Amino acid sequence: MNSIINLLPDHVANQIAAGEVIQRPASVVKELLENAIDSGATSIELHVEDAGKTLIRVIDNGCGMNEQDAQMCFERHATSKICEADDIFLLNTKGFRGEALASIAAIAHVDLKTKQSTEDLGTHIKIEGSEIKTNEPCATADGTSFEIKNLFYNVPARRKFLKSNAVESKHIVEEFVRVALAHPDIQFKFFNNDHEVYHLKSEGLRQRIVALFGKNYNERLVPIEEETNIVKMSGFIGKPAYAKKTRGEQYFFVNHRFIKNNYLQHAITQAFQEVLINDTYPSFFIFLEVDPRTIDINIHPTKTEIKFEEEKSIYAILRSSVRKALSEHAVTPSIDFDVEESFDDFNYDPNREVVEPKIKVDTSYNPFNTQPKASKPSTGSSYTYQSPALNQGRGQKDDWKTFFEELSENTLPEEEDKELFEEKETHHSLNFFQLEGGFIITHIKSGLCIIDQRHAHERVLYDNFLNVIRQNRSETQQLLFPESIDVNPGDMALIKGLIEDINQLGFDIREFGANSIAMYGVPAQIRSEDGLSVIEELLEYIKSNPSDFELEANQKIALKLSQYAAIKRNQKMTSEEMENLIAQLFSTSNPNTTPSGKPIIINHTISELKKQFKH
Repeated sequence: MNSIINLLPDHVANQIAAGEVIQRPASVVKELLENAIDSGATSIELHVEDAGKTLIRVIDNGCGMNEQDAQMCFERHATSKICEADDIFLLNTKGFRGEALASIAAIAHVDLKTKQSTEDLGTHIKIEGSEIKTNEPCATADGTSFEIKNLFYNVPARRKFLKSNAVESKHIVEEFVRVALAHPDIQFKFFNNDHEVYHLKSEGLRQRIVALFGKNYNERLVPIEEETNIVKMSGFIGKPAYAKKTRGEQYFFVNHRFIKNNYLQHAITQAFQEVLINDTYPSFFIFLEVDPRTIDINIHPTKTEIKFEEEKSIYAILRSSVRKALSEHAVTPSIDFDVEESFDDFNYDPNREVVEPKIKVDTSYNPFNTQPKASKPSTGSSYTYQSPALNQGRGQKDDWKTFFEELSENTLPEEEDKELFEEKETHHSLNFFQLEGGFIITHIKSGLCIIDQRHAHERVLYDNFLNVIRQNRSETQQLLFPESIDVNPGDMALIKGLIEDINQLGFDIREFGANSIAMYGVPAQIRSEDGLSVIEELLEYIKSNPSDFELEANQKIALKLSQYAAIKRNQKMTSEEMENLIAQLFSTSNPNTTPSGKPIIINHTISELKKQFKH
């Protein structure tokens, strides 16, 4: 009987293993930068071309390698960091498993030049798909230079699934920023397609944050400092006034290694709970130093997840430390009791005669008189529907709400869509009123119609945006004064690749400095004051769902813009506004549902109403 189990060839095993460690160009950037740091480098350069697909080059002035180490570093599990399993719990270095370089060499063309300061000549090695093509002496500077070319050239399926240059560049910038933040004492340079993106000097953490995110961050930072027998904590948190609608600048470092930890993030959220506007997120740059023996960093191939032995204690310390920092720097709300204003001007005069205060009494007041006084008419301008029949009863508004909630849902058929629209156009006799600030109620010949105002507006906006795309003719309302927004470097790299698609829909957005964008105009369908908020929320969605924007990006953007810019549920509408919205709705391609498939209209026929009332 033939055996069916075989050993994989080394080059195939390496290609498969590479997929765990090297997921995209940013993974290569991370591994090479961390190796450079472990080498003791004080200066590191990163060069990227074509979002890392064509070239990634990292040059450092670290300790370098001799000829034997230069060749050994590409072998799987070849490492200078550990000798036995327990050594993992004593590490303060970045890499330790000896997988990164072997994985990179299996799926790319690698060019290595390295030299130790004690040697006259260095070593030059070229590798293609794990196979050494060249190994010879060379003249080179002290330290190491890695060139990674044609990533995934021999794994076309993997290369096919790489995202657009905008998305891949975003991930590269994110990895660079994480490493640069973790080591402000090291000088970094970053070149993208021969353009210098960053030139970071060796400096303190505050200066490094400002250099990466912009000068205006200097006034936004609140220092945090705490030391216990469990953890030493340092870094900065952002002032609540500068919280954003995106989660961009949120960084945790444990022993100078970037990590992701939702549990600790929740501790910060709790500390900021009472000082943040809804749906905004604070910035933080927090460094935790713990005994390496109390954490496990070997639970994920990318080493961005860590298991803490004292997680609950660290959570409590972190939350209290953030609250303390906010309090000490007067950025938490103070207790402000209502005080009689006249007290502020009171001046005590010891020579002045004290006069007994006189009390005025209303002698006509009768506590047993239950007749209410006539109230003044309301001066409010918002339109409110009043039902005479219900006002005679006891329930009033709540009875309407309960009544409509108990009606069964029934989507309006297309012929009744037409009937409603034609009746409105012909007779102009429809009466509209708003229920609970979110639903438009009207009658049609066949019964009662309930329309979700936000869903209706989403459909109208989306169809308008699609028409703009098809006709290649956007309508832009220019702002009197341009508005700017600061974004982190990763977001900036992403939005650069989408500016053309966004502007095609009627925005006028331009780059404004290294990490800022300026808005000069918004689509005619969007209120000018909502422009920046819409862009911020759109950016957050793109970051969370980058794959959604690989194909037909402008249509995806149109979808999200229609959702973000649609009228809010609690917004009051006049009769004229409701009538205009309905007219626009029934001129769209599909008035029944939103672009994402949610219902817009629910119809209740006369026969259904009679059944409800058991006629």
